[in-house]
Amino acid sequence: MTYPIQKTDAEWQALLKDKGAEPAAFQVTRHAATERPFTGKYEGHWADGSYHCVCCGAKLFDSGTKFDAGCGWPSFWRAVPGAIAEIQDRSHGMLRTETVCAQCGAHLGHVFPDGPAPTGLRYCMNSASLAFEPPAP
Repeated sequence: MTYPIQKTDAEWQALLKDKGAEPAAFQVTRHAATERPFTGKYEGHWADGSYHCVCCGAKLFDSGTKFDAGCGWPSFWRAVPGAIAEIQDRSHGMLRTETVCAQCGAHLGHVFPDGPAPTGLRYCMNSASLAFEPPAP
């Protein structure tokens, strides 16, 4: 897939370092790594605001759609329309739906059909792929 924002690995590494992203951010976002459950900084984070792609800054989720799925990763029941692209993932001997930023292709996590109403979806995200922004004053 081709995304509107493209950079080399070296450019992504430098950008994430300049932003002060956590050490795992490059491996998670650019190489589809997964952080260990219950270790991410946004798993138990409940402040009002919005969650953005750590790489390009695109808005992905509103805090009002976050819920405690008990899975160990930040979970949301709805993404911002058009913010996320879905890719069939057949790794690890199973079929899942990978979620990536529609602007830069950063790996975010996966979406599952076991979330709450009204969507029934659970966007299971890596904290390392997200940046939180509180509401503007």
